Amino acid sequence: MPKAYWVAHVDVKDIDAYAAYIRANAAVFDEFGAKFIIRGGRQYQMEGTTRARTVVIEFKNMAMARACYESAGYQAAKALRAPCSFADLVIVEGYDD
Repeated sequence: MPKAYWVAHVDVKDIDAYAAYIRANAAVFDEFGAKFIIRGGRQYQMEGTTRARTVVIEFKNMAMARACYESAGYQAAKALRAPCSFADLVIVEGYDD
């Protein structure tokens, strides 16, 4: 069964408020076995458009990735993120050769 990934592109308007979101999502990600692959590191825009921050989070499978997003805990954390940032987020199934 292939892994699944959250791929998010984020512009942060208020870094202090965004820090509260980061603290709030830690327990939720731990509960669902999430692993950060990319967490806002340096990036170079080569084509198209994106946001300033890229985040990639790995999950055991698509069911876990979706369950995490839909959980009450993540929705509460997301409510902290919404006023201080703009985000595009997709959940993508990994390649399993």
